[in-house]
Amino acid sequence: MSPRILTSWRLPAACAALLLAGGVVGALVGAAVAGVTVVALAEIVALLSLFRHKSGPMLQSSATPAPEYDRLMTRTRRIASRLRDLRSAAGTLPDAVVLLDHSLHVRWFNHAAEELLGLKRPRDRGRLLADLMRNSELAEWLSEGAREPLNDVTAPGHPNRHVTATLLPFGSRQRLLLARDTSHLTRLEQIRRDFVANVSHELRTPLTVIHGYLELLDPEDVPELAPVLDEMRAQSKRMGQIVEDLLTLSRLETQDHVADEHVQMAPLLASLRKEAEALSQGRHTVSLDMATAFDVLGSPKDLHSAFSNLVSNAVRYTPTGGRIAIRWADSEGGGAKFSVQDSGFGIPATHIARLTERFYRVSSSRSRDSGGTGLGLSIVKHVLNLHQARLVIESEPGKGSTFACVFGSDRLLDGARLQEAAGLHL
Repeated sequence: MSPRILTSWRLPAACAALLLAGGVVGALVGAAVAGVTVVALAEIVALLSLFRHKSGPMLQSSATPAPEYDRLMTRTRRIASRLRDLRSAAGTLPDAVVLLDHSLHVRWFNHAAEELLGLKRPRDRGRLLADLMRNSELAEWLSEGAREPLNDVTAPGHPNRHVTATLLPFGSRQRLLLARDTSHLTRLEQIRRDFVANVSHELRTPLTVIHGYLELLDPEDVPELAPVLDEMRAQSKRMGQIVEDLLTLSRLETQDHVADEHVQMAPLLASLRKEAEALSQGRHTVSLDMATAFDVLGSPKDLHSAFSNLVSNAVRYTPTGGRIAIRWADSEGGGAKFSVQDSGFGIPATHIARLTERFYRVSSSRSRDSGGTGLGLSIVKHVLNLHQARLVIESEPGKGSTFACVFGSDRLLDGARLQEAAGLHL
């Protein structure tokens, strides 16, 4: 029987005709009901056999993948292959990579994280990262929110190595911790510091001898060499100042804190004003405004050095007839700031970010003519860092500059804190 008959009118008609024929044949032999029954049973057996043979191709056809299914499986295999490649690449990175959930529990980490951060798989998966980093600078950084990168800290996995860490948002409410080994940079920086300190120390003695002999020579004895002697004295003095500034920088770089002393701002500001007037020699108008009565907790010597550098820079880079304003006032957030404002040449915005680098100059000829060493603002930055303060620079070419040292409230001393400090010393 053709499969097409299953979906046409011919099948019911054929069944009815066979039943009728069976009834007629049965009537002729005297058993019409038996004839119909036999024909009906035969039709049922035939239909069941036909449907059984038809069901095989139907099921096979339904199991055959559709084109959409093929494309879906191909895409799934491609994505899985790329994920394996990404995981393998992340696993071979020299930087530590740690995938965290929204509550900073460890979900995955690479091999470098085991070496640098001391993580172990599978023991540490699912655990809170701050608990794994307990008693380390990384743990404190994470507890404070890890908003800014953490630079040059001891690696939890290796006490003799240093890392720089960054916490980045990743995916849906996840975080990615990246940690880079900076031990070689730390060693190079230490070598540089030692070299600068040693060379500066060794240069101090010969420069002192040279400068001493130059002072013994009287230009009046050899008038024809007077200009040469004056230039040699000036350059000898400048080299001596560079050496002293380098030694100061080396000392500041090796410090991680300062001895807290009571720094009285009123006499310090008065002294700075006298220094500015002596350096200016009447060429500028120097004013002093003490708008707050706070004193500072810190190192008097270092703070005087930093403030003096800002004042001397203002005098050097302000043309004759300009104004220099020294001010000590309250700042936003409950702190206070020391500022030096001048009406000098001003500084283009492209140079401001690099002003605190060693020997960086906006104008080399102008700096040398003024007698600057190129190290003053570097000293200021290091002194302020030791006092948890910051340097704020505002400048516009042709309109002058303002250099402000902003101190937090924890570095300020008022009447109550002065009494408390006095009680501690007693």
